[in-house]
Amino acid sequence: MNEQVLAIVELLQKDQRYHLEAYQFVREGLAYAQKVMKLPATKEEGSENPQDHHLTGQQLCQAIKEYALDQYGFMAKTVLNNWGVFSTSDFGEIVYNLIRIREMRKSKSDRREDFDDQFDFDDAFQPRFEISSDAS
Repeated sequence: MNEQVLAIVELLQKDQRYHLEAYQFVREGLAYAQKVMKLPATKEEGSENPQDHHLTGQQLCQAIKEYALDQYGFMAKTVLNNWGVFSTSDFGEIVYNLIRIREMRKSKSDRREDFDDQFDFDDAFQPRFEISSDAS
């Protein structure tokens, strides 16, 4: 088994709060942010390497929200909840678990708390229906 697979297997055994799909989805959300949303990434302090550009916790949360709605529509909250994800704080936990196994990086200014309370899942993922009365 290669090192990356072994690291994620060990992570899933140690921290059973989140399903494998949640980790995959957060990584896909990062790619979505960079490619589809074209979010401006901030540059890691002191680095000249273009690979060292990264998103803030707030940017990543917004990108994951958009990606979830794009992929799952009105079922986004149900899908995320099924994977153990109930708030943006969970995105932070997942990201920092991935950082611990070197699947993601952080800058010196990043904190786990940057992911807290970025949006409310009920507000972000619940369908809104409006009835208009155009009767003349």
